Amino acid sequence: MPLSLIPSRLFQNYREVTPEYLRRLGVTLLLSDLDFTLAPKPVRRPDPALRAWIADMRAAGVQVMIVSNNRSGTRVTEFCADLGIPYQGRAGKPSTRGLRAAMARAGADRAHTAMLGDKLLTDMLAANRAGVLALMVEPLGGTVTLWQKVLHALQAPFKAACRRRRGRER
Repeated sequence: MPLSLIPSRLFQNYREVTPEYLRRLGVTLLLSDLDFTLAPKPVRRPDPALRAWIADMRAAGVQVMIVSNNRSGTRVTEFCADLGIPYQGRAGKPSTRGLRAAMARAGADRAHTAMLGDKLLTDMLAANRAGVLALMVEPLGGTVTLWQKVLHALQAPFKAACRRRRGRER
């Protein structure tokens, strides 16, 4: 289990992660964080852009499942029900337990799975430890609290390492 915090790829937001990109990599299951990845935390319902993105994923044969650390499942349950997608709650990221459970539910293996998230210490670490493609986005709604701003600043060197690695791959 690698302990790397470096994402495989960086995106400005979830909409840049296209079904074509995932299919080209052989990804059939996209696990995703919810808060600040697909919607700002205070948002209770999915917006039309997210609904369209999920529909595009589904049409391309990519299953999307939320993997959340939320202790209270009410918001996640309602949000996912609105989108018609499953979720794995109390995931315990950076533990791989939630990701492994989600892959088992979906019948997918590591080679065909990616994890989308906005935090290195939970989402990217869990993805790397689980051996799935680690896709990172900037937090939707921005960094609001002082703690979020500190975390965002601490992530900068790891994002830079990802960009350098991507530059060498071209």
